[in-house]
Amino acid sequence: MFAFFENLVDPYGPYEQTDTPPRKLWPFLKGYVRPFRKVFAATAVLSVVAAFADVALLWYLGRLIDLMAATGPQQFVSAHGVEVAMVALAVLVLRPLILVGNVALLHNTILPNFGTMIRWRAHRHVIRQPVGWFESDFAGRIANRIMQTPPAAGDAVFQTFDAMAFASVTVVGAGIMLAQADPRLLLPLVVWFVLYMALVRWTVRRAGPASKASSDARSAVTGRVVDAYTNIHSVKLFAHHGRELDYAREAIEHARSTFAREMRIVTKMDLALTMLNGMLIVWITAWAVWLWVQGSATAGTVAAATALVLRLNNMTYWIMWAFTSLVQALGVVQEGMETIAQPVTLVDAPGAKALDFRKGLIEIQGVSHHYGRGSGGLQDVALTIRPGEKIGLVGRSGAGKSTLVKLMLRFYDCEAGRILIDGQDIAQVTQDSLRRQIGMVQQDSSLMHRSVRDNILYGRPDAGDEAMIAAARQAEAHEFILTLEDPEGRKGYDAHVGERGVKLSGGQRQRVALARVILKDAPILILDEATSALDSEAEAAIQAALYGVMKGKTVIAIAHRLSTISAMDRIVVLDGGHVAEEGSHAALLARNGLYARFWARQSGGFLGEDAEEAAE
Repeated sequence: MFAFFENLVDPYGPYEQTDTPPRKLWPFLKGYVRPFRKVFAATAVLSVVAAFADVALLWYLGRLIDLMAATGPQQFVSAHGVEVAMVALAVLVLRPLILVGNVALLHNTILPNFGTMIRWRAHRHVIRQPVGWFESDFAGRIANRIMQTPPAAGDAVFQTFDAMAFASVTVVGAGIMLAQADPRLLLPLVVWFVLYMALVRWTVRRAGPASKASSDARSAVTGRVVDAYTNIHSVKLFAHHGRELDYAREAIEHARSTFAREMRIVTKMDLALTMLNGMLIVWITAWAVWLWVQGSATAGTVAAATALVLRLNNMTYWIMWAFTSLVQALGVVQEGMETIAQPVTLVDAPGAKALDFRKGLIEIQGVSHHYGRGSGGLQDVALTIRPGEKIGLVGRSGAGKSTLVKLMLRFYDCEAGRILIDGQDIAQVTQDSLRRQIGMVQQDSSLMHRSVRDNILYGRPDAGDEAMIAAARQAEAHEFILTLEDPEGRKGYDAHVGERGVKLSGGQRQRVALARVILKDAPILILDEATSALDSEAEAAIQAALYGVMKGKTVIAIAHRLSTISAMDRIVVLDGGHVAEEGSHAALLARNGLYARFWARQSGGFLGEDAEEAAE
């Protein structure tokens, strides 16, 4: 039975993916609701039937009392025994079937699948965002919103069916029952309902913004705490435990104060509701008794009316909390939308085709990019890299080296100019096909919190163990990998490397990253300080391996340690976002320009402050 209900909706089913999700709440939720329309309709029907069944039981209580009073003990069983037995059978069989169906749809179909679908689609949308989007926010806050929005949306749906539909039908049924007993009993219910809805409106208008503020504050706490944990080495190194605690406490206190304001609204609501319900109980019960005294109502009517009003009293607290929970849940969803409903700004061009890689000719034509700031980055850079050519890229920090690489990978779109590979504008081909042709080793090569095997095979998932181990050997990584063991007892290539590869040394991380790129075997290779984390002996070994990997590839190597690129076919010097010089190592030294001054003045193989001062 459980499997039937759990599989009524496939949370991973196909849907129309969009780069610009709706930014308003109801249009945003509409797309998620669509696969559940039939399930929601069935749940609504069962909720209505269940609510009417409960009101009918209270009505029958009054009828039962009247029948007992009218016939007496001797004649009751013979006159009404069959009727009572049928009602009992309905209570024992029919009512449980209705309730079980309603509960199964809510708990086994909607709650597990609705939240899962939102989380899957949200993650699928967010992971398509460009690199710059992630660089502008806390990873912890993004993840927190991905995690908290789905259960909040599920809770909103649950409260709608479990409380809103049930309560609405109960109030309507109560009105019908009281009107049938005596129309005058309907008046206090109507007055109470008007005042109750006014209180609900007051609560919702205040609880919504308060809930969103609380959710924002909680996300800020998560962001600050995760930031400290992610950078725990810096926290320990600079002995800033107290500073981090103060930084976190500021956000935690803000979260506490916003939550306290939210709870003030709840307390005011609770007090007003208690007074309102007290008025309803006294008014309807007293009126029913007065009608009985006047002979206008039976004892059964008094009993049913009193039972009904007591049920409404208990239910209104539940309904108000449900309303509050609904508004709070929608507030969390709205806060989550600030992240998961943002448009994807860097997308494939309409009709984009896969890059048709032939030789690897790279043409950079008048490229400018300033990250939207109007300065910095690159300005009107023109450069041609021939197929198979090895280029060294040199320049001070901020000269534009990394910007140029990011543009080639299309992590950003050029603000002006274009980049061609084999005559094809990279902005007009699919991003995935472009990046499959480029292998890159970065200065800070972070690894996935997975096994060494998973990290190396990330370069080419369909490769076998033999190719993986060959790549690790070429990266001088195989020997140390065999010695690894994680806290779970996994060894060698199965050992997990920790978040961002923290359980490995910097040199070990770099070697695993090199193995990953070697396994990928892309025709264009970008090395961004690829050996900076290695000691001299390891660097020499890796450099030898890299020269082997470079054969037949178009290579762009960024380095501050000029000795690592001195054997390149051509060296390009960037300065202030412009190409200042280019040529072979010998030609640039003979020119006695900026590169020559870098070479002459560098200390320990790095571009230091002296070199920069000499060049200025």
